[in-house]
Order: sequence, then structure tokens, then C-alpha cells
Amino acid sequence: MYSHQLLKPDGRQLTLYSRFPIAEAIITTSPSNQLVQTNSHLRWHPLRGEWVAYASYHQEQTFLSPPECNLLASFNGCQLPTELPPGRYDVAVFDNRFPVMTPSVSDSPECIVETLPANGVCETVVFTQNPQASLSSLELDHLALLLEVWGDRTLVLGANQQIQYVLPFDNRDAEVSITLHQPHGEIYAYPFIPPIPARMLEMQRRFYYKHHRGLLTDLIQKEIAQKKRIIYQDEYAIAFVPVCARYPYEVWIAPVEPVSSLFELTAQQRWGLAKALKTVTLKYDGLLERPFSYSMTWFQAPTDGKIHPEAHLYAELYPADRTRTGAEFAGGIFTNKGLPEEKAKELQAVVVNIEQMAEQRKFSLQLNGSQRF
Repeated sequence: MYSHQLLKPDGRQLTLYSRFPIAEAIITTSPSNQLVQTNSHLRWHPLRGEWVAYASYHQEQTFLSPPECNLLASFNGCQLPTELPPGRYDVAVFDNRFPVMTPSVSDSPECIVETLPANGVCETVVFTQNPQASLSSLELDHLALLLEVWGDRTLVLGANQQIQYVLPFDNRDAEVSITLHQPHGEIYAYPFIPPIPARMLEMQRRFYYKHHRGLLTDLIQKEIAQKKRIIYQDEYAIAFVPVCARYPYEVWIAPVEPVSSLFELTAQQRWGLAKALKTVTLKYDGLLERPFSYSMTWFQAPTDGKIHPEAHLYAELYPADRTRTGAEFAGGIFTNKGLPEEKAKELQAVVVNIEQMAEQRKFSLQLNGSQRF
């Protein structure tokens, strides 16, 4: 992996990543030379026992500008400055222009509940320079690079003593709050462990110290033994509809052997996870014969300086869902209208051949005599 760090005109950090050497002479750009003034803070929710972030300026972010004015492109038809510079690279990571959290906040308002400065980091990850691409269309080595980028950002952000948890996620399509036309995701680095990862880590910790093995590792081995809900499997990675799926077509992707964080993955594990991710996203698109709207989140060990042998890295993918009821939103009790076994069969029936697609792409590139990024 090659990387090149730059400073944008408005003071934000930009890091370019590539499978190929990156030119040193790249000039950074930004839609504006002025930073958005941030005043985010956290308030304690005494009944739920969790922090709530407040960032009113976040409403100023750009929402679905015309495709020809794509602010995440390296150039656009509107001749406006964009977030990304022209040049040869595959993935770009930069500080969010409208962050929910920022490391520079120094104080918080007085309130009847406890408050704290929202000292975290919000980054945007642009997966590719091709605005027509998607995760399902990217080459396997590009997806493996993306996994390595997520690992590198976890290592970089987690080195900050303020940060206790790094959460990469991707929301695909306007149905799940996409605000810009370009394949991209985000990374939130929190000054605390968010409540959902904290709850899952606690369940894993209890199981680990009782059984001396990982909870997710145990579940994966049971899924492999039963062979009912597996969508993809090789020596290093697995994708399956979990037996306890809360959503129709929910899929988990994980290394078969326990790895706690993205930056701990071996090259073989990254390659296996890339194949699993491409297979699942291709099956999603093939299921409805159109782009499939989904959310994807990677859960990993905290970066709180403690050892977490219970943690097993994995991703959850599930479709955009506007049908959740009050019982699910408020009560946290989900009702899945389709059995995991039924939905797994539907995904298993979608035929994809990622090796054949890679060969077809190579042949197409040879005919064209150039490579698209």
C-alpha cells in the first residue's frame, strides 16, 4: 500500500492511498478555504446511560448536489473546487467538513445533566475516483486495499489518547442518508465506546472468560458445521446470514480465525474478506436486479489501551429499512418478517463468479489500453 498525506487549503488533513506509487506534486483542493465553525458537545442521557452528541452546524452539510457538481470528484462539470485533487490514487480519506465531533473542542455548556466536549474525529473515505462505481464493481485488490486503509485509519486515530473506539461504516443510496454522489463511507472515532459496541463487547467478554474462547468464533464454527446460512466461505473469511438476524437479508462478514481489529488482518485475511464483501454486494444487487441500498458497519476492539481477547472483528450488512416499528426503535425488540434460513437461500441462489468477472475486466482493460480509476 502506498500513501501520501496532504494539508487541504482550509486546514483539514487529506491522505491518499493507492496500489501504485503516488506522485508527490499533487495539489490539494477544497470547496471552501474556510473551516466550518464547530461547537459540538456531548450530553449524558440519565435514563439510557449513554452520551448524545449535539452538532447543530451539521445541518449545513451539502445534500445531494447535482451529479455534474459532485463535490467528491477529482473534477466536475460545474468547474467548482472539489474535495479531491486530480491524480493517480485509489482511495482518499479526509476530515469531514461538517464533523459531529472534532479534537479541537475545548469546552461544553453547563446543563442540568453532565456534559463533555465532543472530542472525536469524523473522516470521509472515498472508495474510488469513479462516480459510477460501487463496492460490488471494484476489483478484489482494490477492496483489499480499502480494508487495509480502514486498518491504517484505526491505527492512526486510535493512537490519540482521546479516542477509545473507531467505527468505519458505509451507507449506500439516498434511502440511507447518502448526501453526495460518489462511492464513499465514513469513520467516526469516539472518545468513549458507543453503547451498541459496548454491549456486544460485554457479552463477548462474559463468554470468553467463562468458556476460554470467543463468542463470535464459537458462532462461526457452529454456522460452518450447520452449513445452512453461509453466503461465502474460504480458508480465511466467511459471510453468512446469522441465525439471529434482525433484518431480512442481514449478512455478517468476518475472518474465520479471531482477529480483534482491522489493522491486525493478514494479507490473506484481507483478500478473503475482499472476496466475501464483493460476493455479498454482488448478490445484493443481483437479488433485486438493481442497486441494493444497505448499511455496513465494522465492529472491532476498542482503542482504549486495554487488551481485548474477547473481540472478534466483523461487519454487519443490512438493507435500508423504513418499516421499523416503535417497538424496534424505542424498545429495541426486532421483528424479522422472514426466517434467516429463507433469506439465506434467496441470497445463495443468486449466482456470481468474482474470479470470472476479474478476468473479464482484465480483458476489457487490455482492449481499451488504459485503466480507469
